[in-house]
Amino acid sequence: MKSDFIVALTQLAAERGLPREIVLSAIEAALVSAYRKDSITANQNVSVKLDPGTGDVTVNILKTVVEEVTDEQTEITLKDAKKFNPEVEMDGTVVTESMPHTAGRIAAQTAKQVVMQRLREAEREIVFMEYEDKEGEVFSVNIQRVEPKQVIVALGRAEAVLPISEQVPIERYRSGNKMKVLLKTVERSSKGPELIVSRADTLLLRRLFEMEVPEIFSGAVEIDSIAREPGSRSKVAVRATQDGVDPVGSCVGLRGVRIQNIVNELHGEKIDVVEWNKEAAIFLANALSPAQVMKVELNVDDQTATAVVPERQLSLAIGKEGQNVRLAARLTGWRVDIKSNVEYEAEVAERAVKEAEAIATGAVAVEEPPVAEEPVEAEAVAEEPVATEQVEKKVEAEPAVAEEAKVKTKEAPVAEIKPAPVEEPVAAPKPTPVREPVAAAEKSASLRDVPEAIWTIRRARRSVSDSDEPGQIRFAEDIAGLRGGVTASRRNRRRDDPAATTQPEAPKRKTKAGKRRR
Repeated sequence: MKSDFIVALTQLAAERGLPREIVLSAIEAALVSAYRKDSITANQNVSVKLDPGTGDVTVNILKTVVEEVTDEQTEITLKDAKKFNPEVEMDGTVVTESMPHTAGRIAAQTAKQVVMQRLREAEREIVFMEYEDKEGEVFSVNIQRVEPKQVIVALGRAEAVLPISEQVPIERYRSGNKMKVLLKTVERSSKGPELIVSRADTLLLRRLFEMEVPEIFSGAVEIDSIAREPGSRSKVAVRATQDGVDPVGSCVGLRGVRIQNIVNELHGEKIDVVEWNKEAAIFLANALSPAQVMKVELNVDDQTATAVVPERQLSLAIGKEGQNVRLAARLTGWRVDIKSNVEYEAEVAERAVKEAEAIATGAVAVEEPPVAEEPVEAEAVAEEPVATEQVEKKVEAEPAVAEEAKVKTKEAPVAEIKPAPVEEPVAAPKPTPVREPVAAAEKSASLRDVPEAIWTIRRARRSVSDSDEPGQIRFAEDIAGLRGGVTASRRNRRRDDPAATTQPEAPKRKTKAGKRRR
């Protein structure tokens, strides 16, 4: 049958969540402190042994073996120590006597305080050992209380602190709410282990992707880099390590289910998943999504890049307060400059003009050295005077033909002025007549000179008698048949045609006074 002490010991270990051995050692240490404050065993080295089966307590007084005794209560010579234990050696301890288990009220109170303190220390040590190797993991916690500069959350058997520096500005924390946090650091302090959790760390987003996307957890898809502004927007660059795997599609999921779960956990934070590429220009173009990039120029020396986007998407590429381009720069590691295609083309044109001016200026300032003539060209030049002399002789042989051509050339303008026919020689070309604007204006006819018959057309036959009678149309106000519109024309036609049956006109519709017709 178990004693009351064993029942109490077991119950205390269960409540604290501690092993029985730790609780038992804490009670023994508490009894040692209690007996040291007793008047009988004051200033003596006391050891307490507690039997876990029966609950019996054994109190012993210990002394240290020395060559020369200076304190009789704590020291003993080797000769005297061998009387109690023949196997004892120098600097060892020996049990000299045993005391009955009798403690007063003060000793009992001291023992209680020591037991509680030892239990708290044991709990802290167990908590530290439990979470020491779990830094960087995600835990689901409940908010216990909200303080001005921090939020206290329940993390299993321990309490964690969410400082204001690790909070998301747009989130509102209320007692009792559940959320997922990242265990950032575990440190020892005078009050026990201090657990710091975070909601704004970039590693939290990575862990959420590993929890929601099986391809990332298995290693088929890797997260290359993450750029995050907590509570507002994030960009994640992913790449596939296996053929046939779509990295972006795996992270988004069917109809966006996977990415939507992460967005809901982060309370509506926007997440852009882009594909990583080893080519920096392509990677920069992907990082600037959802804007479409037309061209990317890289400067490897100072790690800068210029991205050209359409004019209508310039604001989309920059983002609200430059957020999109800022996240793209952090994601890729390049400093990015955004320009529209209109601005870029203007700069290219201006650059081309400057280069042309520089080339022109350099050509004028620098004289090119003379080119040496080849022997073949020299012979050709030497033959040229001979050809020229032949031409001159040919011209001298036919002087009459040249004079005749000169006379004909001078007489050409006279032929244009006088219309009289002039017999021209066959060899002379026929001059092209030039039309003067005055003559063209004289030949143009006026609208008034057009004959009246041009306006005559055949009218529709209204009766047998006027079947062949022509009609004339000049202007709308002069046409008697069209005066008053189509209704008046029909009325006149009936009046002129005696064979037509007369029908009474429909009475006019009366409108109420003051009522506006629409």
